[in-house]
Parts: sequence; structure tokens; C-alpha cells
Amino acid sequence: MAFDELDRRIVAALVEDGRATYAEIGAKVGLSAPAVKRRVDRLRASGAITGFSATVNPGMLGWTTEAYVELFCRGRTSPSDIAAAVSKYPEVTGAATITGEADALLHIRAADVRHFEEVVEHISAEPFVVRTKSVIVLSRLVSRAGFGPVGSPPPGAGLEPPGGSRGVAPPGQRRPAQSG
Repeated sequence: MAFDELDRRIVAALVEDGRATYAEIGAKVGLSAPAVKRRVDRLRASGAITGFSATVNPGMLGWTTEAYVELFCRGRTSPSDIAAAVSKYPEVTGAATITGEADALLHIRAADVRHFEEVVEHISAEPFVVRTKSVIVLSRLVSRAGFGPVGSPPPGAGLEPPGGSRGVAPPGQRRPAQSG
């Protein structure tokens, strides 16, 4: 699929505001709402856009500690074994196999340092883990939302249907604010 400058501008507008209407995006990029919809549909069908989600402030949810943990594994532990084990912990917000001495790098969010320590203790108890090496984030300098992993989306991260289970509206539809 050819990915042109208009597609890039549409994607940029969606990354900036995933709830923008097709008309709002069209006004930014110089297209009609139906033309934007056709392009978004094509980008979704091609897999360039893998879904729509809400961006949350972890601190507002009580997850004030952020850290990265290098995982050193025994023998020839497969990436799927690592993924299956660390996926059990909701505090693990990302995991990747990496180059270098470590086998994997985990991104962890926790309520506080004690909570983080408990999570690392549990992960360290996995049978294939030899050791871990952790660093705690002091301040985030750059954070670019909206860009996921290269390649296919992770398992279970498929496209949400309009009005999907996450309650986030696709472009062109706005959800009313919920009181609570």
C-alpha cells in the first residue's frame, strides 16, 4: 500500500486527537470528511492504523513509579515463554527482547517503590530468570504517544469496533462525557 503525505498528515492528526471527527481532520489536511473516512478505512484495513485507544495519566491512577528492568534468562528461554510469564503482571506495561547482555527489557509502572520491588521479586521468582537489573525513571524527557511496535500488533490488540469495549469512539464519532 502506498503511504503518501496526506496519509501521514491524517495519521498525525489522529495521534494528536484520536477523537477528532473526519470533518475536523479534513479541515486540517484539506480533504472532505468522506475522503478522510475512506483513507482512514484504507489505513485500518492495511494495518497501518491498528486501533484507537485512550491515553491515560498513570500518576492520576496511582501509578507514580516508573522503571525499566533488564531480564537475564537461563539457557535458551524463548521470547514466547518470557511474554507468557511477564504478561501475568498488570504492572508490566511493555516488554521486548533486546540486543546486549540482557534477554528482555520490561517497562513497569507501580504505585510506589515498595510495590515496584514486590513486582520485581515476583518476576525474579519465574523459573527461567537468572537475575534482573533495574533503573527507576526520575523524569520523562520525551514521550511520543500513538506509535506501537513495528510489525503486527500484540496478541489481543486488534481493531476495536465502533463503540468497542474500551468505550473510545473511532474518528468521526464523539462519546459524551460520562459523569462519575
